[in-house]
Amino acid sequence: MTQEKGSISIHTENIFPIIKKFLYSDHEIFLRELVSNGVDACQKLKKLAQLGEYSGELGELRISVNYDKEAKTITISDNGLGMTADEIKKYINQIAFSGAAEFVEKYKGTEEGGQQIIGHFGLGFYSAFMVAAQVEIQTLSHQDGASPARWICDGNTEFEISVGNRSERGTDIILHIAEDSEEFLDQFRLKTILSKYGKFLPVEVYLAEEKINNTSPLWTKNPADLKDEDYIAFYKELYPFNADPLFWIHLNVDYPFNLTGILFFPQIKNELEPVRDKIQLYSRQVFITDEVKDVVPEFLMLLQGVIDSPDIPLNVSRSYLQADSNVKKINNHITKKVADKLQELFTQDRKSFEEKWNSIGLFVKYGQISEDKFAERAKGFSLLKNAEGNYFTTEEYSEKVKETQTDKNEQQVWLYTSDPAKQSFYVEQAKNQGYDVLQMDQIIDSHYLGYLERTLEKTSLKRVDSELPSKLIDKGEPSLDLLTPEQKDALKVVFEGAAEGKKLTLQVEPMRAEDLPVVITENEFMRRMKEMNMGRGMNMFGEMPEMINATINANHPLVSKINEAGSEELKKKIARQALDLALLSQHKLEGPELSAFIARTLELSQAMN
Repeated sequence: MTQEKGSISIHTENIFPIIKKFLYSDHEIFLRELVSNGVDACQKLKKLAQLGEYSGELGELRISVNYDKEAKTITISDNGLGMTADEIKKYINQIAFSGAAEFVEKYKGTEEGGQQIIGHFGLGFYSAFMVAAQVEIQTLSHQDGASPARWICDGNTEFEISVGNRSERGTDIILHIAEDSEEFLDQFRLKTILSKYGKFLPVEVYLAEEKINNTSPLWTKNPADLKDEDYIAFYKELYPFNADPLFWIHLNVDYPFNLTGILFFPQIKNELEPVRDKIQLYSRQVFITDEVKDVVPEFLMLLQGVIDSPDIPLNVSRSYLQADSNVKKINNHITKKVADKLQELFTQDRKSFEEKWNSIGLFVKYGQISEDKFAERAKGFSLLKNAEGNYFTTEEYSEKVKETQTDKNEQQVWLYTSDPAKQSFYVEQAKNQGYDVLQMDQIIDSHYLGYLERTLEKTSLKRVDSELPSKLIDKGEPSLDLLTPEQKDALKVVFEGAAEGKKLTLQVEPMRAEDLPVVITENEFMRRMKEMNMGRGMNMFGEMPEMINATINANHPLVSKINEAGSEELKKKIARQALDLALLSQHKLEGPELSAFIARTLELSQAMN
């Protein structure tokens, strides 16, 4: 074989600056691409052997990565197919760039174009030039009688092919590392990259004789052959510091698309905690990305695990999913599989399902709000929890509420608490009057309330402190009124003076003597609007007016003392104390007003003594 020089077939000034520009943000992927190419070469050779088209000894197929700090080289070696000089010309010089000139010209100067050209023309090998000033190939084909070949290129369109020195089947890719990329001449750095992208490659990968990967990860195995402890062990392999998962779903589809993987439902201790351990997307066991929002439904983004599909189209860096019908099909399939699994768990062991609901419920509620098809499937296993810790489906809870109504066909009002500790007085008042109270204290519940009201017929929801306990659900049973209209008017005047500019709507109503002297309530609609405004982090609806109602309990002994007090000053002081006590019960008293309340309490206590 004689030495040959030539020019890479492309009619643009230089393809390499484009490669470097559009791959630079993800420059470590050069190692993934070159190792993946080596894996492909090994797997193709194995396939030829199975078909009887290669009769030589396969040996132990493997990829080796080595580096030399002094020589400033990184070498990626495989013992796969290898190439002849003609194949180098075909696969390295021609196919990668065939027709690329027109495409480059069309998209020149656009970032999108840069990403598409690289992905479209399969230039994974040329990612080597992101870190290398010069790239050398030493290769020997598996074909009988083949001669070793050498290819070398220094980052422009000129290359050189000559006789190589490799004596065994396979290929060495030798990267002569550029000065600005010497960070990669480090064992820890290389191991980190290989562990990230090649942890589950199907061919053994070694870095300086240390094996990097597990060639048979759990998702490639038959679910029928696996036990619970196998799944938990694999989860720990993926996320070593996490608590055991609640349960998992093993995906295994080969039509109309190829999809394997395992999705885990993690224990959620703090729903405000940012998602650190995401679902990992693989293609033929090569790690691609953990940004899978197009493949996995948004409401399942808190899940963890692995998805592997060769049918998801990717660009050059394989990190951005492109629009494709398969992506939507996979998304729908995952939604269905999750719904089926949840229904199965609910049906088989409801008690265990209820115990996990605090974590599961976050996924289910989000799914019901955002995905109509999932919402329909979730009707059978979506649960409501009441303040006593009992669980109901929406159908079961509707039947329970009917028991407290005289007219079974009338509009239902479901009471709820968003903070059982802060609203305990109101919860107890409602329970004392024979009503059940739902516990809706997850962050997502402020949105879930609206979903329930939209989808449930003749049903509205009220927080227990949105109206007087006796009026949340009108039973038509008026309380005994101990005051005359004149006494009520006089009492209201005293409290208006005590309020001193507070934004309160005052009213005097007969309530039970054991209730608070003053009860603070807030309009349900206005409070929800205000919370929505705050939740979006912007003043979307303008300045929301305070609509706080203070209802004076005409039947309370303390209120009677106001009427009996000798001086107007004492009446006002007791009224102010009753108002502040009500505000304190709703956590609406703070700063100087709280200090004044404490001082006044001490003063009144001493006066009573």
